[in-house]
Amino acid sequence: MEEVGLAAVAFVGTHFLLSHPLRAPLVRRIGEGGFLGLYSLVAVVTLGWLVVAYRAAPAAAPLWPVGDGLWAIATIIMLVASVLFMGSLVRNPALPDPTAKTRPVPEPSGVYAITRHPMMWAFALWGAAHILVYPDPSNVVLAGAIIILALVGAHMQDRKKSRLQPDFWPEWERRTSYLPFAAVTAGRVRIGRLGGHALGGGIVLWLAATWAHMPLAGWAAGIWRWIV
Repeated sequence: MEEVGLAAVAFVGTHFLLSHPLRAPLVRRIGEGGFLGLYSLVAVVTLGWLVVAYRAAPAAAPLWPVGDGLWAIATIIMLVASVLFMGSLVRNPALPDPTAKTRPVPEPSGVYAITRHPMMWAFALWGAAHILVYPDPSNVVLAGAIIILALVGAHMQDRKKSRLQPDFWPEWERRTSYLPFAAVTAGRVRIGRLGGHALGGGIVLWLAATWAHMPLAGWAAGIWRWIV
């Protein structure tokens, strides 16, 4: 359990250090390509350590009982996460842009009207759902690390993007929201259509994940057999 915690701290901490305070000096010293190689290597090593430590951790008593109700809640959470994730793969201003072209600030719609960080919130919701239905201490640490990396990373990404894209990101921040639905409730945006890639792709991803988890959720397996 202690090793899982240390690996989680290393995985999250190195991501934050390399992405923010150490990025600029390292790029100056070893170049953008060298930095990306170093970043990828550290990410793979620390993630590998976390996975190995997690798999080696002894089983422990769950922190709370898990029944069909929690599985139902987690399933709904995962559906939302799947839609956010698939929607984030298209026209996402937060993804790296190799052309670095100046572009107009679009009107937020779909998943970006919900939050300007749909991918990060998808990862956070994934972590929350897995903590909910698998409250093993080691899993809580692992999934908690993913949640922290996603949500704190999204906040730090806002600060970095504001510096790198001063003509775009501050206005994108003004039109959107970090917290899901905050811009909608404030009346700044309307969600409108989610798009086939978000809704359709999200449902397909959710169905695949539900099918893969059937051995763990007896009620879900029963419903699936009844449907098909």
